[in-house]
Formats: sequence, C-alpha cells, structure tokens
Amino acid sequence: MSTYAISDLHGYPLEKLKALLDRVGFTDEDTLYVIGDVIDRNGDGGVDLLRWIMAQPNVEFILGNHEDMLLNCAFLFDEITDERIAGLSPDSLKHYDRWMRNGGGVTLESLRKLMREEPGEFGDLMQFLKDSPAYGADTVNGRDFLLIHGGWTDFSPEKKITDYNYYDVLWERPKLTDEYFDDIITVFGHTPTLYYGDEYAGRVIKTRTWINIDVGCSQGYPPALLRLNDLEVYYGE
Repeated sequence: MSTYAISDLHGYPLEKLKALLDRVGFTDEDTLYVIGDVIDRNGDGGVDLLRWIMAQPNVEFILGNHEDMLLNCAFLFDEITDERIAGLSPDSLKHYDRWMRNGGGVTLESLRKLMREEPGEFGDLMQFLKDSPAYGADTVNGRDFLLIHGGWTDFSPEKKITDYNYYDVLWERPKLTDEYFDDIITVFGHTPTLYYGDEYAGRVIKTRTWINIDVGCSQGYPPALLRLNDLEVYYGE
C-alpha cells in the first residue's frame, strides 16, 4: 500500500489527475491526501474535482484557504433580494471581494449551476467542505507526517496542534529557513515554489523538516504527487 499527497490543483482537469494516478499505479488499497485549494482560477473552478474527491473512500481532503474563502461567501447562494443585498455586512463584502480577486469567479459560476441543476449534490458538497479538517496526520514506513495547507504560524515545538487555529495553518507562507518538528515531516502547499526563486519553479522543495508540494499549478505548471513511502515525486502533464 502506498500513501500520496497532492495540493493546489486549482481547477486542474480531473482526467489529467486520474491519468497521473494511473501512471503511479494508484489502487483502492492506496491513500491520497489532497491538501487544499482544489478550487478557483481554472476550468470549472475545481467543482468536478471536488465531487470526485467526495466519492472516493481512499481520498482524504484537507481544507485550503481557497475553500475557506468559499465558505466565508456561502451567503452568495442564498436567495438574492434587494433586502438581502442591502443587508450585507462590510465583512461579507470584504470576503466576496477577496474571493473574487483570487480566482473565485469560475467556481461561483459552476456552483450556482450545480445548485440549480442538482441542489442535493450542491448541499452535500458544501457540507463536505464545512466538515473538512484543517490538518491530517499519518505514519508511513515508520516516518511521521503532518499534512496542512499553508504552514505553522508562530511555530513552536512546545505548542499543541490544537493551539493553532484555521488561519494559522491555511494562510502561512514559510520561509526557506523555517524549521518545524525534528521528528515529524510537515507536508504543505499554498505557496508556489517559484516564489522562493526561479530555480524552484515547478519543482517540489524538500528541507530537513518540511516539504512544499505546491509547484505552481495555478501558474500553469503540472501538479506534483508526493509518495510518502519513499518521498518520491511524480509530476503531472
């Protein structure tokens, strides 16, 4: 059995993801962690990807900051009336503006279509996101892993995992010099590796205590699939 992790697909075509999984021999006996940001920016906004993830018993989804932005804009799917619009709070408008500036328009359009055509499926998808955890943990071949979307804000090895809130693990952008747990490898995405320099564009970054697997799918690079068993990396097309 093998365990894999992937992140920041941002509307990557579902068929291409399936082709990548087929190429590595992914089976029902294996496990895949999807570490957030399936939605926004490209294609149908990742709605097909999310629906596929929901249907797979061996795929574990961990919330990303883009899914969090969607959840903060759930009011957009309420009945739209003049009174409803007039009653929107400044915070609601701020959440809407931030989501739209970060590529949420395609996702909003796809979800509204889903809500019209398959309201039950839409409700299940929103509930799935609401129930999604902010982190995952696994032990593979005697090595311990923590899987989060963004990193650990104000990290301290003395802090309990439960001391970090959603914002701490969804929005953090670690520096190359940051170090986390000595005996646990943290796997995350959120910050495209090209942000650390041109030499990292499209490639996974591995340090002593963490691995960043967001290789810039939102910028046109194919996603990276990390096998936790041996830390081998496979790239999509």
